[in-house]
Amino acid sequence: MASHAQVSVTAVSKVIRNATGVSPAMKDRVKAAIEELGYRPQAAARGMRGRTFTIGLMLPHIRNPFFADILDGLTEYLENTDYTAFMIGGGVTRKVENRAVEALVDRQVDGIIMIAPLASKARLEEVAGEKPTVVLARHERSSYYDSVYGDDEAGAELVVQHLIELGHRRIAHITHQDDSVARPGDLLHKIRSATYERVMREHGLGDEIAVETSFYNEQGGYDGARRLLSRSPRPTAVFAGADQAAFGVLAAVHEAGLSVPGDVSVAGYDNTHLAALPNLALTSVDQDGAEMGRAAGKLLLERIEGRTTSVRFAVSPSLVVRGSTAAPAAR
Repeated sequence: MASHAQVSVTAVSKVIRNATGVSPAMKDRVKAAIEELGYRPQAAARGMRGRTFTIGLMLPHIRNPFFADILDGLTEYLENTDYTAFMIGGGVTRKVENRAVEALVDRQVDGIIMIAPLASKARLEEVAGEKPTVVLARHERSSYYDSVYGDDEAGAELVVQHLIELGHRRIAHITHQDDSVARPGDLLHKIRSATYERVMREHGLGDEIAVETSFYNEQGGYDGARRLLSRSPRPTAVFAGADQAAFGVLAAVHEAGLSVPGDVSVAGYDNTHLAALPNLALTSVDQDGAEMGRAAGKLLLERIEGRTTSVRFAVSPSLVVRGSTAAPAAR
């Protein structure tokens, strides 16, 4: 390697370790030699000398298309860096999630990004004490790690206001339950649900509040919608706290022999790429998952480079109105 690049072995080592004291010209020569020879330094050996140039991305599961948007943004940001991301599933319990985090630490990643973790704030700060950490979709403040999140209160208000302005009064909501031990005010689904109730009361619709607690997935939305549609009178609109749940609502409405939006308007949250499909045309809140991924990558690399002050990055949501919401049918 050194002879191919016509530099010293020490220079090659410094470039691989991203150490200081290497000129741009020398760095370019060594990197060119690495590409020509197909050299791949063993990650474990690099970790013993310093950095591994790997980061860990922990997400609850891979079924939510919104997580794919975040991964796309992160991958895009890392493209022009020396870093590679490894993805691991955190599961639906704190036990499985903790095991996943420990696996990332044991594999000597240089930093960790967690999407919607279930762990307590104390546990997140413990992890951040070992590895630079960025947390997505949690609203608490911490001096130990950085946060990237959407303005869930503003987003939920956009949806409920939209449905009320269309003329709906019997607006229902499907929220999420999980194994988290975080404060309710720091969890996105709690914020969205609380905002729904607040806006309903502010418009004199407190008696029409109807919340079904289920899960942010297709089955959860389907089960929640079945229960809502069995009410008399049934709601004329359903705000599902995530697109995945909204897809299940659409299925339940169709199965009941009803139409969207003729009989029931349906709105989701996340504006995933599936929401734009013509056969779904789901009204949804866009919080730009790709931008969240890019921001998480940028903040994590800054942490790895030595920044110690915490940063909170908030994404402002917008409402994308499609064909799944309309004025309620005249009775």
